[in-house]
Amino acid sequence: MPGIRVIATGSASFDLSNKVGEPLVGRQRQINLFPISVAEIVSHFGGAYPQEHLEHFMIFGSYPEVLTADSVGEKREILTLLRDGYLYRDILETENLRNSKKILDLLRLIAFQIGKEVSLQELGQRLGMSRATVERYLDLLEKTFVLINLRGFSRNLRSEISKTSRYYFYDIGIRNAVIDNFNPLNTRDDVGSLWENFIFMERLKKRSYQKIYANMYFWRTWQQQEIDLVEERDGKIFGYEIKFSDKKIKTPTQWTKAYPQAAFETIHKSNYLDFII
Repeated sequence: MPGIRVIATGSASFDLSNKVGEPLVGRQRQINLFPISVAEIVSHFGGAYPQEHLEHFMIFGSYPEVLTADSVGEKREILTLLRDGYLYRDILETENLRNSKKILDLLRLIAFQIGKEVSLQELGQRLGMSRATVERYLDLLEKTFVLINLRGFSRNLRSEISKTSRYYFYDIGIRNAVIDNFNPLNTRDDVGSLWENFIFMERLKKRSYQKIYANMYFWRTWQQQEIDLVEERDGKIFGYEIKFSDKKIKTPTQWTKAYPQAAFETIHKSNYLDFII
């Protein structure tokens, strides 16, 4: 009907595609809505960003209901309900998965490997399942907006690793709920991983909402030189090392040699706001 706009929402890309995709070919527009971004918080506070929000984002994530909860106990309860309801029931029931414990164990393993390369073969061996099954489960967790996959960057140099993946959680609060750890940052040994996940997702939100078109990768060589995030946009290459500490980091020598025209910058807690808002 002329003048009618239909907004169809869903928590899984394949679910929406199956139900409304085919009849609307050429007439639909897909919009990804992320958990609340730091940019939105800054806008809400009139340009200011209270520093206490940083630890909140890194522990409890940024789902709207979690952000507006009155107490830490309520935040934990909401995230636990999301974990047990959406993750552990809705996703599994939607796909009629038989080995529900296996996919949950897989998600826990991924939660402990944020920002690290994942071997599907190794995951399969640890979980007692085939590589193909691991790949199928990870694909499901991507399509239901639980995980996001980052591939290796390479221009076919022999020293570069490009066939592995790293995974991040769409929401850190869900990640911490999966491993049942909401401890303060000063008592944790995974602050670096939380920071990397936080920066990666906030950068992705910024790019999506501001329509900054770029391909995103990580970069590593067999000699263990690496860069956490590589963006390829407008024919240019930008490398970003993501560190919670503001200690100065040297540009990897192999990166400089292979890509002398590429930019390099360290994103840390003293300069991150310009990178994500």
